[in-house]
Amino acid sequence: MGWLFSSRTRSELIRDLIQPEDRERASVRIIAHTLRGNVLWSVVEITAKAEGVHQDLAPGESMCYIRCDLLQRSGGQWGYKGMDESVSPYYYTCPLRYLEMAKDISPDWREKVRAYHAQRRRPAASSQLAVA
Repeated sequence: MGWLFSSRTRSELIRDLIQPEDRERASVRIIAHTLRGNVLWSVVEITAKAEGVHQDLAPGESMCYIRCDLLQRSGGQWGYKGMDESVSPYYYTCPLRYLEMAKDISPDWREKVRAYHAQRRRPAASSQLAVA
């Protein structure tokens, strides 16, 4: 998927991206979201209303997945590029707790998320040891 731009402000765009949607074949709601710079991370719950929404879902069943929306301003407009865990985005700032909230779709990507957070914690732990 490419970038989608509109005349919305950044906050309006974020508000729209986290709104629940009730479609003919499925309902979608965001159960958690956070902004890390210009990356909006969300845990999305999708509930199938019909066959074929997802290979693992029968009508009435739900699953959660992690979504990554990149936000960018261009020419006075804000836009986004939506991705999910299945495409293994090259972004690893996803909150660790989100990994426990959603189906594991990309183990390799999740390992990189864990490594990113472990690396961020390392310098803080080293500086605390130096103080003691």
